[in-house]
Amino acid sequence: MAGKKLKLGALIHGVGGNISAWRHPEVPTDASVNFDFYKSQARKAEEGKFDLVFIADGLYINEKSIPHFLNRFEPLTILSALAAATEKIGLVGTLSTSYAEPFTVARQFGSLDHISGGRGGWNVVTSPLEGSALNYGREKHPSHDERYEIAEEFLQVARGLWDSWEDDAFVRNKESGVFFDPAKLHTLNHKGKHFSVQGPLNIARSKQGHPVVFQAGSSESGKSLAAKGADAVFTGHETLEEAKAFYRDVKRRTVEQGRSADDIVILPGIGPIIGRTEAEAERKYEEIAGLVSIENALNYLGRFFEHFDFSQFPLDEPFPDIGDLGSNSFRSGTDKIKKQAKEKGLTLRQVALQAATPRGEFFGTPEQVADRIQLWFEEGGADGFIIHSNIPSGLTDFVELVVPILQERGIYRTEYEADTLRGNLGLPIPANRHTLENVRG
Repeated sequence: MAGKKLKLGALIHGVGGNISAWRHPEVPTDASVNFDFYKSQARKAEEGKFDLVFIADGLYINEKSIPHFLNRFEPLTILSALAAATEKIGLVGTLSTSYAEPFTVARQFGSLDHISGGRGGWNVVTSPLEGSALNYGREKHPSHDERYEIAEEFLQVARGLWDSWEDDAFVRNKESGVFFDPAKLHTLNHKGKHFSVQGPLNIARSKQGHPVVFQAGSSESGKSLAAKGADAVFTGHETLEEAKAFYRDVKRRTVEQGRSADDIVILPGIGPIIGRTEAEAERKYEEIAGLVSIENALNYLGRFFEHFDFSQFPLDEPFPDIGDLGSNSFRSGTDKIKKQAKEKGLTLRQVALQAATPRGEFFGTPEQVADRIQLWFEEGGADGFIIHSNIPSGLTDFVELVVPILQERGIYRTEYEADTLRGNLGLPIPANRHTLENVRG
């Protein structure tokens, strides 16, 4: 752990990931499509020397979706705009491998990487919601395992396309008239089970080689995909013991793939609630929790289970037996919900309200929150964290009250180490397969 520094990212979530957070008096009701809001949040995270800002996404909505999901920016569009409004912070966005084409995606993220000067990152997801198929002319949503099989090949193709040009391929000699060296242009000619892509890609590698690849699934398939091809993992855990077990598992799988354990960064998501006193933190939590009706909580819970209608069951009886429902959507999350409900004897009301407004361990005074972060970091539960908040001041509180404590303790940077996302995360620049060079960012 000596010399290792904590990594931090900020999830910018518009009007909030809580189903009723938009009602909070502090939240601009148009935040999800308000560029000034995104810009101010990104700049606040950069002020706090965060490694990255993260924009999540989804491909299917209905009338029961979280308000933020109903009307929000497409990630690559807003990240490209934020690239011009920031200087050092990484810019990471979600894009699905189940409903896109590798050539287009490789080009989009390659472009973001150049626009931002090597700060781009791609959160690879497989689209858990079955309704996504309806928006892409598909008769059926691919199964969970098939989606990860597609994602693995998709990522292989994207990485191959990013290596279309060797780093010194573009000569650009006006006197000789030579614009590029043909010997340093490489055609992919991929023909696989799911994709056939000739290439080459019409954009070169950036200063960080490839965009940083993130992966967010915590199922067995998700962990396997991460170990094979991800640079970083977004995850979520309720306890330190769960976090440590996941951390050890993914690091072990990564080493088994012939990589170094340090070649993958594990970043649990947390939603700190910070008050200058414990009473103030409690008041802030109650303000947010009090905005959620049980009807909205049931709708929020249902989304994880393919928008299942839980209102048909009694609220104050044990959580219903719904069989395998959820196994083809948010599998790791739905399995956890069902397991905890059974083990703890929770009612449907309790499960719904906990899902809609989780309290979490990262709660209390700045010192208490910093203590929990340091404990998880030093005990091997995380390399860093993704900070999300349902109200804008949550990020401000973290940057202004918690970050200085982490810096004083020597576990978090006071200045950026590099001007690329890879450099700040301490990740290697991928070797161009055609030159076999591999240097650290």
